[in-house]
Amino acid sequence: GSHDSFSFFIDEASPVGPEQPETVQNFVSVFGTVAKKLMRKWLATQTMNFTSQLGAGIRYFDLRISTKPRDPDNELYFAHGLFSAKVKEGLEEINAFLADHPKEVVFLDFNHFYGMQKYHHEKLVQMLKDTYGNKMCPAIFAHEVSLQYLWEKEHQVLVFYHSPVALEVPFLWPGQMMPAPWANTTDPEKLIQFLQASITERRKKGSFFISQVVLTPKASTVVKGVASGLRETITERALPAMMQWVRTQKPGESGVNIITADFVELGDFISTVIKLNYALDEGEDDTT
Repeated sequence: GSHDSFSFFIDEASPVGPEQPETVQNFVSVFGTVAKKLMRKWLATQTMNFTSQLGAGIRYFDLRISTKPRDPDNELYFAHGLFSAKVKEGLEEINAFLADHPKEVVFLDFNHFYGMQKYHHEKLVQMLKDTYGNKMCPAIFAHEVSLQYLWEKEHQVLVFYHSPVALEVPFLWPGQMMPAPWANTTDPEKLIQFLQASITERRKKGSFFISQVVLTPKASTVVKGVASGLRETITERALPAMMQWVRTQKPGESGVNIITADFVELGDFISTVIKLNYALDEGEDDTT
């Protein structure tokens, strides 16, 4: 999986997102475009677009949706501090891949909503219907979902929706079925301790589960590395320790399930996570 999956495109001409604190809003109002260029270095957590991520093996997408202040078209956008692409365009890009690869399955996790009213949620639900139709798998018990089941039903999309709206729509999986504990640290050692503890506490059945191999910069980190950005200051330096943790994991009910990272093309993150699947077959005849 990819963290802030849509952030490969961040529009520096866009206004600041409504979720940003007043300090950030003031910074941008004083320094304008220069401030946004610096922000982008810390807000962009991916470099590959959806099609490239899918081609590389990413199957879980972390999606955050926002309305844009004073937008006459009332469009929905992906957002992380600044605005990214229109949601409709991103969903269609993913659908084009699914049409070409009928046995592939993706997880779309809509986990943050900013500036959205009931009308906007209705618009997004309709957009999902129009784009994916019967490709979406209705919400059932997580442990009943196997690839075989999805192939038989011709389902390719599981949509997780972290809002009460999910309870009203059969094809929306409630957000609590996709927990994603967040370490919120810049320290790789603390991150690994947190990831390990989260897996130990994970319930054995009933939900999917995300391990976020992601370091979060503090304000002081950003100030020190303001011109270099997230990738150079944090992600690349911490990569060896984080990858060592990933390599030692076991998949399954009491182990890892979905693993997300920033800049998923770095090192051998994707191929290492994919290889973990083969550990499920060791000593087992049942490959479903």
